[in-house]
Amino acid sequence: MAKKVALLIVGGGPIGLACALAAQKQGIDYVVIEKGCLVNSLYRYPINMTFFSTSERLEIGGIPFVSNNAKPTRPEALEYYRRVAVSKNVNIHLFEKVETVKPAEKGYTVITDKAVYGADNIVIATGFYDIPNLLRIPGEDLPKVTHYYKDPHYYATRKVIVIGANNSAVDAALETYRKGAEVTMVVREEGIGKRVKYWVKPDIENRIKEGSIQAFFHSSLVGVREQEADILTPEGIVTIPNDFVIAATGYQPDFPFLENVGIQLSADGVREPVYNEDTMETNMPGIYLAGVVCGGMNTHVWFIENSREHADKIIRHIASKN
Repeated sequence: MAKKVALLIVGGGPIGLACALAAQKQGIDYVVIEKGCLVNSLYRYPINMTFFSTSERLEIGGIPFVSNNAKPTRPEALEYYRRVAVSKNVNIHLFEKVETVKPAEKGYTVITDKAVYGADNIVIATGFYDIPNLLRIPGEDLPKVTHYYKDPHYYATRKVIVIGANNSAVDAALETYRKGAEVTMVVREEGIGKRVKYWVKPDIENRIKEGSIQAFFHSSLVGVREQEADILTPEGIVTIPNDFVIAATGYQPDFPFLENVGIQLSADGVREPVYNEDTMETNMPGIYLAGVVCGGMNTHVWFIENSREHADKIIRHIASKN
């Protein structure tokens, strides 16, 4: 028999937790389903990552986030969200994956790999960190190529190509360089990204200028082999020795999941989901979006700090229907 809840939240990241806390406050029966560990996307961030936002802008549920520095680190964020979830006794099922959402006589039937639920309302807060934007080049499937950079020590003394010029790529380039890697950046644009953290941008630009880090601009990686890689530059193909490739090419929401649920996406390349900005309700009645998933391919639009308000909008609308 299906377990019945008023609200099922898909995704146990910061915004999914914010929705749970808002539901708790309104006395709405809910459950959070998370396919990985608690705040799984943050767990997969680079070990040494520092947030762009200050700690108070990452707070959820009105619970203070105290960090050692103005801009918290990944371990501090993991500790904060874990303490919030535990102290507030959030009803969350970890390592359980939502597989199917189907309309039911009232609300929806949600089938996971472990159970079946009946839900009057659903919030999809699945983020975008699970599906990388692929290069689609020969050799991308080699073990030396990764879309998830974790720890710089692994690359010590190796020849490393970093693709991209935004925060993730810049952090990977600087950190691996400082662990002794020979770093080459491959950048499609004319320079380092404008959204790079202001205290990091001069560092990477100076390292490139002095030659400590090599950079090919207006260029793209076009082929990878076991011990070398091909870069298409304005002057033609350049082949360089290579041990590892870190492809910081960004990520995208799970569009097939959204489409299977019945959510309409824009017909352009952004593929932005359809939703009401006042309530966050999609074209499917009772199904809401929260967090970065709202932006489609524009994954730089929504962050924790500016999408926390989605939780209150959603819960306010659900409460108004009762």
